[in-house]
Amino acid sequence: MSFRDYLAAKAVPMCAAGIGGLYLIMVSYLCGLPVSLIVLLLISVIFVSALCLFISWRRADKRLNMLRDRLNALPEKYLIAETLERPRDAVELEYYLLMKEISRSAIAAVEQAKAEKQDYCDYVESWVHEIKTPLTACSLILANGGEAAKLRRELRRADNLTETILTYAKLRTVEKDTQISLVSLRGLCDQAIRAEMELLIAADIGVTIEGAASVYTDPKLLTFILKQLLINCAKYCPGCQIVIELSQGSLSFTDNGPGIPAHELSRVTERGFTGAAWRSAGQSTGMGLYIVSELCKKLNIGLEITSEPGRFTRFSLRFPS
Repeated sequence: MSFRDYLAAKAVPMCAAGIGGLYLIMVSYLCGLPVSLIVLLLISVIFVSALCLFISWRRADKRLNMLRDRLNALPEKYLIAETLERPRDAVELEYYLLMKEISRSAIAAVEQAKAEKQDYCDYVESWVHEIKTPLTACSLILANGGEAAKLRRELRRADNLTETILTYAKLRTVEKDTQISLVSLRGLCDQAIRAEMELLIAADIGVTIEGAASVYTDPKLLTFILKQLLINCAKYCPGCQIVIELSQGSLSFTDNGPGIPAHELSRVTERGFTGAAWRSAGQSTGMGLYIVSELCKKLNIGLEITSEPGRFTRFSLRFPS
């Protein structure tokens, strides 16, 4: 900071001091003090004021240069507030406390962004390994004559994996693309079943739909949720029977597969969680039910998961009025 800039910043107190000095000179003159003494007093006041201003400027300039050096030395500039000493001045203390609060907020936001980035990178890495399975299977099928049904099944698996990672990438901005309308639950269930027909047939899974209902929701996202539940059954519950019960404002998706252990039930929607059944079935990203849970929150759909090991697993969806 130049001395000229510092003087400009101190213009108001300097004007006040000048007015006070003029008032003091007038009072001294009216009181009959000698002119020489008044001039000496004025020179002394000007000299002391200028000296104080110069010393104050040097201290401020030295402090600013020190802060600039600290800022340049920091790899993360937003941490500068954490290196500041606690001031004694009451006004500066208020600024200091505000800066500390802003700094803590910035640090929390950066740490959250780093964690989300790492989670995304981990998911992409596991997704790359998982999608190699259907791609490799396609190569083997083509090398052995190219049976159409098997090829369609593996292409459907690859398509499902691609749709899952695209949906995950758009989770934070999914509200921008959400289009709520009145839809038939039975129609969306039929659509999801037709899309996953190859996987369901290969896994020897039967699906029964009972009832009918219409709800207000986003048809594309709800279809993805239903498809993800069907995919999970095809992967982890081969040979099971699925019953989808529809009623006004709710959908119940029940399979008679191996079920979920009680100690894992509360964690199945956590990001990246893979339970015992998931691990024994082969490679899994543990992201399917996490994405389902997040989409339900975005759509204001209540999601409840109940299970009894060896008997059933039920996903209950409650739609808003």
